[in-house]
Amino acid sequence: MSRDAAHLAAPLDPALTGASTPRRAAFYSSRMQYRSRPVSVAVDPVSLVISECIAITSALQKHARSPHSSVSAILGGSPNLIQLVPPNAPGARRSRKVGAEGGEELAANRWGLRGKKGKSMQDNPLIAGFGRLRQELAGVKDIHRFDSLVLLYPFLQIIQAKGTAAPVTILALRAIQKFLAYGFVAPQSPRFALAMQSLSAAITHCQFDISDPAQEEVVLLMILHLMEHMLSGPGGDILSDESVCDMMGRGLTICSRPRFSEVLRRTAEASMVRMVQIIFEDLKHLEAEAGEEGEALDQQTSADMDSVTMDPAANGTDVPFTAPGVVEPEGTAESAGDTTAATADAVAGAASADAAPAEARPSSSSEKDGRSSVSSETPQSANVDTGRPSTSSGATESAESVDLRPYSLPSIRELFRVLVSFLDPHDRRHPDQMRVMALRIIHVALEVAGPSIARHPALATIAEDQLCCYLFQLVRSDNMAILQEALTVASTLLSTCRGVLKLQQELYLSYLVACLHPNIEIPREPGIDPSLYSGIPQAPKLVKQPQSQANSGRSTPVAVKDRQKLGLEGGARKPDARQAMVENIGVLARMPAFLVELFVNYDCDEDRADLCEDMVGLLARNALPDSATWSTTSVPPLCLDALLRFIQYTAERLDQTPETEGYPDPAVLRERRRRKKLIIKGTNMFNDNPKAGLAYLEEKGIIDSVSDPVCVAKFLKRTSRVNKKILGEFLSKKGNEKILDAFIDQCDFTGKRVDEALRVMLGTFRLPGEAPLIERIVSSFAEKYCASSVPEGVANKDAVFILSYAIIILNTDQHSPTVKNQTRMKFADFQRNLRGQNDGSDFPTEYLQEIFDTIKANEIILPEEHDNKHAFDYAWKELLLKTEEAGPLMLCDTNIYDADMFAATWNAIVSCLFFVFMSATDDTVYARVITGFDECARIATKYGISEALDEIVYRLSYISSLGNEALANTSLNIEVQVGDTSVMVSELAVRFGRDLRQQLATLVLFRVVTGSEHVIRIWLNLFVNSLIPPFFSTEADKLALPPIPLQPPSQVIDRAKQSESGFFSAFTSYISSYAADDPPEPSDEELESTLCTVDCVNQCHMGDVFANIASLPSHSLEALVDALLEQIPEDNGSTVITVKADNIPPSSPANGQKPRQSSAVYDPALVYILEFCTVLALRDESTVELLGERVVKAIQGILRDVARYHPILIERATYYLFNLLRASYDYDYVRVPILLHNVSSFPHDTLIKASGLVLRGLKLCTETPCPLRNEMMTSPDFWVILQTLATHPEAAPAVFEILENSVSVTPSAIMADNYEAAITLLNEFASMASVGAIAEQQNDRKQGGRKGGRPVKQEKPSENAVVERGVKALNSIYRLTGRIPHLMQQSHLETSKAWSAYWLPVFQALTTQCANPCREIRHLALNSLQRSLLSPELTTAKGGTEEGNSTEWTAIFGEVLFPLILRLLKPEVFSSDRDGMSETRVQAASLLCKVFLQYLVALSTWEGMVDLWVKIIEIMDRLMNSGQGDSLEEAVPENLKNVVLIMSSNGYLVPPSKDPSKKELWEETWKRIDRFLPRLRGELALEGEGEEKPAAAAAAAAGEGEKAKEGA
Repeated sequence: MSRDAAHLAAPLDPALTGASTPRRAAFYSSRMQYRSRPVSVAVDPVSLVISECIAITSALQKHARSPHSSVSAILGGSPNLIQLVPPNAPGARRSRKVGAEGGEELAANRWGLRGKKGKSMQDNPLIAGFGRLRQELAGVKDIHRFDSLVLLYPFLQIIQAKGTAAPVTILALRAIQKFLAYGFVAPQSPRFALAMQSLSAAITHCQFDISDPAQEEVVLLMILHLMEHMLSGPGGDILSDESVCDMMGRGLTICSRPRFSEVLRRTAEASMVRMVQIIFEDLKHLEAEAGEEGEALDQQTSADMDSVTMDPAANGTDVPFTAPGVVEPEGTAESAGDTTAATADAVAGAASADAAPAEARPSSSSEKDGRSSVSSETPQSANVDTGRPSTSSGATESAESVDLRPYSLPSIRELFRVLVSFLDPHDRRHPDQMRVMALRIIHVALEVAGPSIARHPALATIAEDQLCCYLFQLVRSDNMAILQEALTVASTLLSTCRGVLKLQQELYLSYLVACLHPNIEIPREPGIDPSLYSGIPQAPKLVKQPQSQANSGRSTPVAVKDRQKLGLEGGARKPDARQAMVENIGVLARMPAFLVELFVNYDCDEDRADLCEDMVGLLARNALPDSATWSTTSVPPLCLDALLRFIQYTAERLDQTPETEGYPDPAVLRERRRRKKLIIKGTNMFNDNPKAGLAYLEEKGIIDSVSDPVCVAKFLKRTSRVNKKILGEFLSKKGNEKILDAFIDQCDFTGKRVDEALRVMLGTFRLPGEAPLIERIVSSFAEKYCASSVPEGVANKDAVFILSYAIIILNTDQHSPTVKNQTRMKFADFQRNLRGQNDGSDFPTEYLQEIFDTIKANEIILPEEHDNKHAFDYAWKELLLKTEEAGPLMLCDTNIYDADMFAATWNAIVSCLFFVFMSATDDTVYARVITGFDECARIATKYGISEALDEIVYRLSYISSLGNEALANTSLNIEVQVGDTSVMVSELAVRFGRDLRQQLATLVLFRVVTGSEHVIRIWLNLFVNSLIPPFFSTEADKLALPPIPLQPPSQVIDRAKQSESGFFSAFTSYISSYAADDPPEPSDEELESTLCTVDCVNQCHMGDVFANIASLPSHSLEALVDALLEQIPEDNGSTVITVKADNIPPSSPANGQKPRQSSAVYDPALVYILEFCTVLALRDESTVELLGERVVKAIQGILRDVARYHPILIERATYYLFNLLRASYDYDYVRVPILLHNVSSFPHDTLIKASGLVLRGLKLCTETPCPLRNEMMTSPDFWVILQTLATHPEAAPAVFEILENSVSVTPSAIMADNYEAAITLLNEFASMASVGAIAEQQNDRKQGGRKGGRPVKQEKPSENAVVERGVKALNSIYRLTGRIPHLMQQSHLETSKAWSAYWLPVFQALTTQCANPCREIRHLALNSLQRSLLSPELTTAKGGTEEGNSTEWTAIFGEVLFPLILRLLKPEVFSSDRDGMSETRVQAASLLCKVFLQYLVALSTWEGMVDLWVKIIEIMDRLMNSGQGDSLEEAVPENLKNVVLIMSSNGYLVPPSKDPSKKELWEETWKRIDRFLPRLRGELALEGEGEEKPAAAAAAAAGEGEKAKEGA
């Protein structure tokens, strides 16, 4: 199957085909199918061909120089015609052998045309060919079945005939173009391949008369178009290697002829470009056809690789062509078709059997391996004896002798070689214009098939050596045309073939970096901190300090400018050249993996330069605006774009799946980079002190052992970072002989002459200047040289030693600037000096002559000291030698190295972006740079490069100006209201809203925000200016606090009202605000700027930022909390806000002193910090453990100096601390006694103002039973705090809630340690309920007109909360009596002490409340007291009726009941409630009697019984005679009567007559009763007057006593 058929049957992969030519495509749209087919014609094809024949024949007659030629001229002496194919070629319809005479006669008779004087007008063989073609066409129905070679033969004769007029040639070329375009000559035509080969030979050897230059260029133009059409048409892929070489050679010749017009040369170049595109596109298809193996095509074509050659110089580029044996007539113009060296051509054939004997056709005179070799260097011979080509082989040569194999790699390689050869900068035959043309064509070849070139050794070798060598010298040219094209080709070469150009790429990029990196300090920009762009390198790392040349053997060092010309230094380039180089780097940087590959292949290679870092540094430095001063204005944006693309590509790879297969482990590369840094440092130390440097390298493991000479030598030989002069001195130093021997052992001298071997050795170090040192080196060299191989003519190592020394002397003599030319050594002198030194004989003359000539032409010196082109040549040879060792360049389509690469380059990138952003004025620059910041932050976050992220955040905060150390002044903030919305206009909001840079930086900043201190300052600034709320306050489960109060606005302006009131009102408002010295109303522009700020802050999505922060792992929060706490000022600085008096109420002076609050200022930012830290620390158990202690210490530091801070801060800080205490109690971060003591020690006014949250904190810690509650509630300071705050109306409810919860909760929080404090505080709350008396008395007055005058029972005095708390307090006191026995038992106190400690406080509290002005409280207190006194627990607690225990419980009379009644008898107590206090006295008297009767039995045995009873009677007397109401006058006698009767009936109060032991009691009783109730004794008749009546009365009294017990 042919290649066309194969392509049609199985189309190639689109990725492989690329921009395939139409003949290669398999499927087309209908329109493309039309374009790929020949053009259809509306006329008869045969008729059209005949018309072309007639037209050309007429033109021939018109332009013929000798129109009267005879028939014999045709048959006998034909002109120098070209035989296209052998006479017996296959496809010829018939073959005849006709003699010369017969042929002539036949021709004359056949055509039968006679001219002047009987001569035939058709005797011209060119015309005869067209006649035969017309005869052959007779009867042809389908032109496509006609022999294509026969069809073209007469036209090809016209083209190749020397001296043919240009118009005739034009007609022939036009006709052939038509035949190809119309499909008359097509793949299905017979002998199509042979026809195409013949056509190629004809147009590449076209010879015509060029007397008219215009006509000449038309012909050449048509030839170009025809060659292009042939390559791109259906038969292009069947052309042979020779045909392609000839066609491309002809095209190059036309391109390079300076005498041709610019239009023609440019057109020829365009045609060459198109043909090169086709040829190199075909290379990809050839690969596919050859097989999947990479070198299959090379193996298939290796035998033919040298079979074709192309030398455009021999095709007439330099000298006109003159055919051998042909003398051009005088005045005849130079032939334009002389692209071969002979008029006899290589391709021969027969048009038909009739034509075979009639014409002499040239045959192929050069055959090799069965195929025709068209060589421009070996012209084919013509038969000069006969004046026509030899026809000896015409009858026997077969058409198969013509090589019809399609072109392949050999011709492509030859074309590539010739194009590259044009670039040699030292070849003066090729002008710069020709080099530019060649560069453009090579660029196209690389664009089309760069990777394919790299895959084939035949092509890759050319690219690696000659192409790179020439290119890298051309980029040093000052000719901008050459420079531009050379840079373009270099970038394309590296883009497509870099896999095989590792060291070449390093050399090229190093040169660009050296040229472009300015050695100029970055200018200072006002308002920009230089430290923020210090990461931009001032010089590339690869630039080495120039080594000293003072002792190099040269009297003067090589000038730097001379070395710059040679491309060994960067040097200064013109601005346009710099721009071109930057554009070139931009092309490379557009490859996504370009810098990654530099990093992996060079930065991570110990022997290579840090190209990635240098390239990034170069781009960063040149992206700064000042680089335009030494280049062009386009350079900074070009570099910035390249830098941003690098960042963009890295960011795009973040989400890719890491590809590790086939790539080295990043950890291995990190180790290499580590070793590389050590080697650099070690070699720098070596250059200063070799011994110290080697010791350092041994210490770091770079050299295994300094004592091993081989290890040291291998390292010194391998590294290129050691100073050659220092190395030479070190090696030749005494004591280092073993190292010297081992070092020279590393050199390979095999097969080299002595001078060549010496050059190799001295290329590695500088020969020292002292003779003993030189002798030591030469001796070691001679040993090594003879150990490898001694060449013929050299006797032994002594001869080598002498010869080497002589060569060193010769080298100095021939090249020292101090030696005059006349006195320099001649060869005879050199030979004479060595006479007899070759082991007693002479060295061979030829041997010495070669050495002398080599040294004279090329000095032995270090490569960097050459001052001619040998420097580059030597460096290039060294590079090629290292290529195999360096290996191929690794292509990195992965992201596994991005982290290390970014870690090495981020500083320069971020510094550059910052500088550009701060100095730019264009919005486009802002947008691009801020995107770069965003991508850098994403990369740093992804790979955990915290240092980079911190620096990015710092620079962004700097740009935003929101992170300033001093918080913005908020005293002049104005709130503007419009309807339901409002906005706070502040200085910060207005300034920020006007600056787009700040807004962009802030947007990016909060996309990557972390716990940086700079971001925290921004949060604080935004917060204090009412631009963000404290988002963390939404953590309701943590603190549940109200928002942090802020500075109130200085004014509140309602725009809606202003719009309604009109201009006059607004003007009045303005005047009034001016008079009041208030800030003026904000303008519309300021309001708009503020709205821009609000929009920007909203776009930052702060809520999401804080939500993300809240979900960070604990270790990440640690840094954030540390940064927050660092913002706490050490002193009371100026960054504070004074809160107006209407917001924070002023405190009253304490103890006559001035309030300290006057110096305390409120800082909401500080509250913000503490609250944020607390929320973060309380997030979960892990954060409490990790962060709790540091936050506690910060808050405690504030609480130690309460006077310095505002009560709002103290209040909230205390609450934060209580929360932390509760969460971290197990970790003991907060000591409860110290905390409570601090709080209780607050100044009174501060404690009152902070009471709300202080009590919330106390409640939080004590609301549930736990060890913390017990510890807190047993602290005296806890009760001090509650007692202090209980008197404050606003704090009292919270205090009582804590107190009540502690009493009522189970298990109770009241224990022995806090029992008395709790009773005392409850008593205070009950006392506070006295305010209820006012309501009760008001009700009495309302009821004053009612009958009776006694108070009418009403509902509770009021819903007064204070009274309610008093009622609850009394209930709680009584409830505590249930715990007294348990507490007494736990106390282990003596009975008397326990009773006093637990019972007495309760009774005293109740008795106190029995005198409360509020009746509800009094009644409840009396009831509670009665129940307590009559409670069985009291009896149990006292230990029964044992006499020993009577002291404690009998105290209820002397310390409880008696003081109660005495208090009630006081006038001030009675006056507090005149209407209700009398009833209370009655109840108290009744209670006294009931209690006495309750414990009468026990009292009877007590020795103090008489005194107690007497005291009771006296109390009754006082009540009776208080004169404060009739109720007592009735109640007292009745109660006393009942007691006496019961005592009498039970035998305790009996007359002495009945029981003498009771005499004292009897007498004392009646002695006192008779004073105020004289009738009672008589009424009771207890002295024996009928015992029934007293007994009955006593029984009644006893019944009342039992009722009293039940009521209790």
